[in-house]
Amino acid sequence: DMYSHDGDTDEPEWVKTEREQFVEFRDKNRDGKMDKEETKDWILPSDYDHAEAEARHLVYESDQNKDGKLTKEEIVEKYDLFVGSQATDFGEALVRHDEF
Repeated sequence: DMYSHDGDTDEPEWVKTEREQFVEFRDKNRDGKMDKEETKDWILPSDYDHAEAEARHLVYESDQNKDGKLTKEEIVEKYDLFVGSQATDFGEALVRHDEF
């Protein structure tokens, strides 16, 4: 749905990659379409830790000196990122904890 050929016979690389992902990983029963369970596994994989991924994202985006630790200054510098994060309960944890 996201790609229209418009007379072009060569597919962009991202279309080829998505097609491979579909065939190899998403269409588990190989029927050419995604059923409810396949879609659920794609959107909410059971082996994916959302909290850990969000924490890693916050550290990656905020850790300016790349030492693997966040200082108060680094958190304040990226305050908008933390306030918009589910990991901080959308900023509520920042006011409930003295360490923040």
